[in-house]
Amino acid sequence: MGGTEPAEARPEIDRRRLPPEERQQQIVDEAVRFFAEVGLDGKTRELARRLGVTQSLIFKYFETKQDLIEAVYGRVYLERISPDWPTLICDRSRPIGERMSIFYRDYGSRIFDHDWMRIFMFSGLAGAELNKRYLTHLSKTLLEPLLKEIRVAASSPSEPTLEDLWSLHGGIVYLGIRQHIYRMPTPEDPQHEIDRAIGRFLGSFDVEGP
Repeated sequence: MGGTEPAEARPEIDRRRLPPEERQQQIVDEAVRFFAEVGLDGKTRELARRLGVTQSLIFKYFETKQDLIEAVYGRVYLERISPDWPTLICDRSRPIGERMSIFYRDYGSRIFDHDWMRIFMFSGLAGAELNKRYLTHLSKTLLEPLLKEIRVAASSPSEPTLEDLWSLHGGIVYLGIRQHIYRMPTPEDPQHEIDRAIGRFLGSFDVEGP
């Protein structure tokens, strides 16, 4: 599971005069690294210093700090949600266990990441709305449709609930938290552990796993 390079190993920031679109992207890229390192309370003055630009230049592209955080939210959260996932989840030509395995393999490859995990944790601790918005979006667009597909495949008298699915999802995300937040050892092959968790979950509702 990958992460970002430590700050001392990052390449020097390009201080040339850049086209506006490129400069804006540079600011967002560095803001992602910055907030992942120090939290959402990090000062834009320090961010500007790291970029080698003036604080006023940042506010030329982002009217307020909250606007910059919104751009970070889009980069870290929304841009990592694949538009292909809803189609995969509802593709009944594949067994539900296979669909879940593919989905969580792809999802894990995008969120088992230093910046994603740390911004997610910092945002939650700060009581920011980013996490709530992201989790609501995730539930509506992915987990609720997935729950519907699991219920279609289930033959057990008891139906899985959304809370059951959140428990599975949270357990999978915890693999990344262990690596990037707690710095604890994690499985060499996370997909094997993810598939085992999916298998146990589906098996409790008499559905074949991956």
